[in-house]
Amino acid sequence: MNHCMRSPKKSGREKDLTGRYFAGKMNEDEMRGGERFGGKSKNYQQNKTIRTAELRALEPQNIADLDALPLGEVVQVFSLFSEVQFEGKVFLCVVRKTMAKLRSTQLVVGDRVRFTSIEQTEGKDTHNEGIIERIDERQTVLTRADSFKALVQHPIVANAKQMLVVVSLALPTVKWGLVDRMIVAAEAGGLQPILCLNKADLKTEFAKEYAFAEEALAHYRSTGLKTIETSVTLNLGLDELKALLKDNVTVLAGHSGVGKSSLIRAIEPTLDLRVAPVSNYNQKGRHTTTSARRYILGFGGAVVDTPGVKLFGLWKVTRDSLVNYFPDVAAKTAPEWRQESYERILESIPESDFE
Repeated sequence: MNHCMRSPKKSGREKDLTGRYFAGKMNEDEMRGGERFGGKSKNYQQNKTIRTAELRALEPQNIADLDALPLGEVVQVFSLFSEVQFEGKVFLCVVRKTMAKLRSTQLVVGDRVRFTSIEQTEGKDTHNEGIIERIDERQTVLTRADSFKALVQHPIVANAKQMLVVVSLALPTVKWGLVDRMIVAAEAGGLQPILCLNKADLKTEFAKEYAFAEEALAHYRSTGLKTIETSVTLNLGLDELKALLKDNVTVLAGHSGVGKSSLIRAIEPTLDLRVAPVSNYNQKGRHTTTSARRYILGFGGAVVDTPGVKLFGLWKVTRDSLVNYFPDVAAKTAPEWRQESYERILESIPESDFE
């Protein structure tokens, strides 16, 4: 079935922004910019589009039509546009306004979407655009916290299978309390956490820290968590890491300086997580953003980098349910540092949340 159609007429602003995007000339503020309405106009538009969307949802043929549309995956999100990958091509997409008004959360990297594809030709250049018509139900979701309380959900990655929590033996030193929080955030979102201790080549210089880290990793393994030690310098653990990432979608987590980018480049030299991929249209690197982005691994699978995200949210984790993520605390086998970590996180969760 050919899903392409003639491009709808664009406003001058939309055409200008789209052209600047494909030319690689848009800055981050332009990508993040959105429409602004006055109070009265905004309410009128919202009520009108909600009613229109409700009416469209009642039409049975729309469901059949949507199921027949291409199913793509979101690889990066800006405020105005999203990049959707389908059959090896990247489509620059917008969300249909009637659907956007009914969404409870924003579109995020990893979302699987049904979209109408549009082949757009400007001069001698042809590029792919689209309109997102539906977002499929998420199997997993990772959220960003606006605070330790995480009162409002801010999803950043959907449908990932696992999270690689990377810490460094030193420079910077490990903060085990934040490690525990990331582990809880992953498991609460339906992802399998993997703990990676990087820069193991520093174990002689930081012998005391390494001895404690070894004990910590052994304890995490006793709770069923996967762990791995790595060093790019020594070529340590890289084959094991590659096997863990192969054919999986993995979110990368960890503070700046722990070596996430170095690890990924060591097993996939063609990737550079610090710079956005080269534009297919002008062979120039586009301006990077602080949003998440998915990168395909040549040996199978993908990684999702989350630059700028220092704290993941504990969405729908209550004071009563937190212990489920600390089986050692429940079994009274937790060492002192894990018990203290549990109590700090427990203290940060308001009693009224989600209860």
